[in-house]
Amino acid sequence: MSAGTTRVLVADDQTVVREGIVMLLGLLPGIEVVGAAADGEEAVALVERHHPDVVLMDLRMPRVDGVEATRRIRAAHPETEVVVLTTYADDDSLFPALQAGARGYLTKDAGGEEIARAIADVRSGAAGLSPQVQLRLLERLSEGRKAFPAPPEPAPAQPAARVAELPDGLTAREAEVLALIAEGLSNGEIAQRLFVSPATVKTHINNLFAKTAVRDRAQAVAYAFRHGITGTHQ
Repeated sequence: MSAGTTRVLVADDQTVVREGIVMLLGLLPGIEVVGAAADGEEAVALVERHHPDVVLMDLRMPRVDGVEATRRIRAAHPETEVVVLTTYADDDSLFPALQAGARGYLTKDAGGEEIARAIADVRSGAAGLSPQVQLRLLERLSEGRKAFPAPPEPAPAQPAARVAELPDGLTAREAEVLALIAEGLSNGEIAQRLFVSPATVKTHINNLFAKTAVRDRAQAVAYAFRHGITGTHQ
């Protein structure tokens, strides 16, 4: 195995799907499949045995589902990243999986190039979101916060009072940056939107990540969704 090879474990309870993914990964340069699991419990055991760099994790599996398996793997092996494989972009387990520590999300109709990009993204510390899943995340943000209901809305307040309502000591500017992250904007796009430098945006992101205890942009989206920090805070 070369130094640039990414070790991948596949977990899916459907044999045809699992074998198809393994075969597809075998055709991609720089990827080595180190194991395949038929359920979440086996996935946890194989991660313990093989220490893969990335797990491609189905959500709906017997014995231990993908969300719980992701939680266990991330707790015991934080160096192993998890990319969720979901049949539908609106899968109800998608948001709990994000909270459990998954950093990438793909629908099962993803092609080899998309899978390779998601694996490379999570390996580099970014979130690997398929276009369909990213769209669904943004749709959920705008359709009433169904996955993570926010507390009841307080009585109407003046703009100055809204700042005081921000969680975890976020400033108004940090909440604004967080809302733009939730819209899917890159650091450069956020800088253009706010008329500030990319370095300033990075400082705001570092500060808000520290205050909210999120690890990456995917968890930041979930946090924004849960607390209702969307365009209303901009």
